[in-house]
Amino acid sequence: MQETVEMINTKEILKNLGVKDVNPGSSTGQISFGEGELISSYSPVDGQLIGKVTATTESEYNKVIETAQSAFKTWRTTPAPKRGEIVRQFGDALRVAKDDLGQLVSYEMGKSLQEGLGEVQEMIDICDFAVGLSRQLYGLTMPSERPNHRMFEQWHPLGVVGIISAFNFPVAVWSWNTALAWIAGDTCVWKASEKAPLCSIACQNIFAKVLKANDLPEGLSCIVNGDYKVGQMMTADKRVPLVSATGSTRMGRIVGSTVAERFGKTILELGGNNAIIITPDADLKMTIIGAVFGAVGTAGQRCTSTRRLIIHENVYDDVVSKLVDAYKQIKIGSPLDQSKHMGPLIDKDAVNTYLSAIEKAKTEGAKFVVEGGVLEGEGYESGCYVKPCIAEVKNEYQIVQDETFAPILYVMKYKELDEAIAMQNDVVQGLSSAIMTNNMREAEMFLCTQGSDCGIANVNIGTSGAEIGGAFGGEKETGGGRESGSDAWKAYMRRQTNTVNYGADLPLAQGITFDL
Repeated sequence: MQETVEMINTKEILKNLGVKDVNPGSSTGQISFGEGELISSYSPVDGQLIGKVTATTESEYNKVIETAQSAFKTWRTTPAPKRGEIVRQFGDALRVAKDDLGQLVSYEMGKSLQEGLGEVQEMIDICDFAVGLSRQLYGLTMPSERPNHRMFEQWHPLGVVGIISAFNFPVAVWSWNTALAWIAGDTCVWKASEKAPLCSIACQNIFAKVLKANDLPEGLSCIVNGDYKVGQMMTADKRVPLVSATGSTRMGRIVGSTVAERFGKTILELGGNNAIIITPDADLKMTIIGAVFGAVGTAGQRCTSTRRLIIHENVYDDVVSKLVDAYKQIKIGSPLDQSKHMGPLIDKDAVNTYLSAIEKAKTEGAKFVVEGGVLEGEGYESGCYVKPCIAEVKNEYQIVQDETFAPILYVMKYKELDEAIAMQNDVVQGLSSAIMTNNMREAEMFLCTQGSDCGIANVNIGTSGAEIGGAFGGEKETGGGRESGSDAWKAYMRRQTNTVNYGADLPLAQGITFDL
């Protein structure tokens, strides 16, 4: 593994991305502060220190918000297509930086290099989507009941948008939000995960070059660093009308209630407990590929990772046998080595959570057909590499009801499709779901009103791998927000209903008369 890592010159990559000092000492990428405590970023790949950044203090945070507010006054009056041109240039800059940024994502977060590059491609894709959207921020025209009146609606920018992102997608989720927010005329303040802070500084530096080339104010995009305390500043701040937060359900409850108390808006992308229903009519080769990729990709650290397989009793033994064979072929090691299927968990705390979940599952009666454990020895010195495992369970086990951010896959049986759908829906999370079947009736039943209750429902693909063209998000304790495609842009704007009277008198609504 060490030879593979040395092929990736992290210092050179950081330099290419504008992170020239291992201690950038900047809370915004452009405005140098450096008064807060140091945050060290260690790679889960080899345990090495990549670099350090400074946490944002309260006074620094206030300066960042003021900078973003000032930039908003300019940005909101810029025509939307011209805002789109800036996003287009950012997308082109990402194309140039794709290899370097993708490698940094892989090394700092621990996901495979292919997935790191894919995450940057998602950033490019959402920029392309947003550029077209900049000419499509449509309102509606409605007939008025009063003569000589025109009634319509239009959309206006909100202001400063706060973005709180998680470690598992250290750049893509930010871009889902910020590309749309920029198009809408908003400015953005980003609090990235303290577990992957260098990725955020790299993104800021890439965009800073675009701003400089177009003589635009730096406050269009700012970053703040730190733990939950910095997030608390943002969620309690009335100057931030919208907070988009990705993370755990526990975090979402705090963010949602705090922002709601000040009548702000939220987009919450929280936990997922995603299931695939496997019917007797499923293509099993396709099914195994989707299930294994969904369960072990990013080491089970996606919000859309496959956590549960609900398998018809007639094919249960065959599916489990094929899964066991497939798991024997999984190669675990440095994510920078493209021959490996799975890299490390983000840190040792995640490893401990994984081990605790396994023990709790066993206590509740789970039978592990593929055993888990921590990998040791050459190539695994960081202590963050674990074995993906499979457990036969009942859906009502408490550990199955909870989300564990790790490569633990639970399998269970069903008899009738109604029962399978009920099992899938019988968790508090509602993000992603899938059914594997070649039976049209089963597929349609899964997608109908009484079918999956998740924000995402797929047929013959797994639970992960969402495209930016569709709105991304879930229901129930997943939060209910939507990001990325479709009409998710509306969350970043405020709706205004307008009525214009072009007549010579003033008729009142509902026929009311008021003579003076």
